[in-house]
Amino acid sequence: MNGVLLVDKPAGPTSHDVVRHVRRVAALRKVGHTGTLDPAATGLLVLCLGRATRIADFLSGMDKLYEGVLRLGLTTSSHDLDGEVLEERPIPALTEDDLENAFAAFTGEILQTPPMVSAVKIGGERLYKRARRGEDVERPARRVTVHEFSLLSFDGRDAAFRLRCSTGTYARVLCFDVGTRLGCGGVLAALRRLSVGDYSVAHAAALDVLDSPDAVGKRLLPIEDVLSLPRVKVGEQGLTLVMHGHPLGGEALAGECPVREGWIQINAASGELLALGEVSSDALGVRILPRRVLCHG
Repeated sequence: MNGVLLVDKPAGPTSHDVVRHVRRVAALRKVGHTGTLDPAATGLLVLCLGRATRIADFLSGMDKLYEGVLRLGLTTSSHDLDGEVLEERPIPALTEDDLENAFAAFTGEILQTPPMVSAVKIGGERLYKRARRGEDVERPARRVTVHEFSLLSFDGRDAAFRLRCSTGTYARVLCFDVGTRLGCGGVLAALRRLSVGDYSVAHAAALDVLDSPDAVGKRLLPIEDVLSLPRVKVGEQGLTLVMHGHPLGGEALAGECPVREGWIQINAASGELLALGEVSSDALGVRILPRRVLCHG
């Protein structure tokens, strides 16, 4: 069983709980997710099964789209409603323009410090484990890109928002930063992931319907269809070279290579994805080095 599975995660379970569930019902050890959702968050979780785990990092780097709720007047240890309340403040008489201006300040390429309650590793250990021991360690800021951070509605306390951002962006840190900018504090009160790259939660399966190998298998997206990379096909000679990880020259290809550099999908004549490779070229022609071999010898 190999492919990509789109799951609509409910509130409550962790992302790893979802992975464990799919491993159990599918009787498959190789299952992994491509981007964590906090337990309270819902929405699209992209899982890789079987040989698809070899390409998980190509999927994890895609942009994410969320809708969420910022609650003003509150500061917590985790920047969401699950953390310890640190401070409550009165909310000033804010307008929608005030919120939109605050959101705009955190749009574009920004530096963001991961929260202590996160899965980021510092010194080889997850931050949330150190937070449980009461530690507060220095975390280097990370550069992320917020493509869209827009206001959907505001009732004087809760601000519904839409967020489209690069991987690694923390919505709850944005809520904390907006609350700090407005002078009253803010936390993430709700979050739903709507899409990952081109994949939408509208096409995802609810966790409770994934109750058997057949239920999982019929919802799998083929490995060949999940990556937006150029493709090249190989003949019999190329197939042997790919399986052993040997470089491919033009004579091993069934047709022209569409690119001169970068990553490419290497497919059999049947269309089966054999490997991902890196393309380089010089005066002698194109050379493809298989980097992620998915086929078996």
